[in-house]
Amino acid sequence: MSNGDMFEKNHDEIDFEFLGNIRGKDWRIQTNIYGNGSTSIGREERYSLWFDPSDDFHQYSILWTDSQIIFYVDNVPIREIKRTASMGGDFPSKPMSLYATIWDGSDWATNGGKYRVNYKYAPYVAEISNFVLHGCAVDPIEQSSKCENSESFGGIPTGITPTQRIKMGGFRGKYMTYSYCYDRARYKVAPSECVLVPKEAERLKSFDPVTFGGRRHRNRHHRSHSSHVVASSI
Repeated sequence: MSNGDMFEKNHDEIDFEFLGNIRGKDWRIQTNIYGNGSTSIGREERYSLWFDPSDDFHQYSILWTDSQIIFYVDNVPIREIKRTASMGGDFPSKPMSLYATIWDGSDWATNGGKYRVNYKYAPYVAEISNFVLHGCAVDPIEQSSKCENSESFGGIPTGITPTQRIKMGGFRGKYMTYSYCYDRARYKVAPSECVLVPKEAERLKSFDPVTFGGRRHRNRHHRSHSSHVVASSI
């Protein structure tokens, strides 16, 4: 979701991004949010999938309210962002439209550009089925909203149930490969909306102790010491 067409310099975004895969490896997806054009403050998380999304249809859902954002895969919540006062305008709050796009992210999506898109397999096609959208329509000129009848929201979740929270913990513990909340190379102190889970921190640190453990690569300089003999003659 985005409103970049209406707010070019201070747009909001809520993203589900499919990063592709390396042959024989798991597919990867990324979730991200921006508010008021805060693209310099990355809030990305990445995960492996336990299935090939090109083989069959799966359900990808986003619950967006004025206080929280929840991402789901096949009705399992995989990420929850609760709005905090210190986030300010970084929390997406302006009306957005829903887009589905295919674009080349070779420079960063696959191991920093190591594996690039092979255009001999073009054209690339995305298929969408059983699309459902609930929300408030907004007049693009007057910026006024008209909400649907509240009865039509009866089946829409308002949060994460205890059972779903257990499933979310299981998913994140097994499939999450990156979270900005634990990235000590970018943030010495985690942003206010982050809820740090020790098991998640330890798992990510085992993958990459430099990024998630706060260590630094050090170049060791070896000095060669030589003895100088001075001969003097009288």
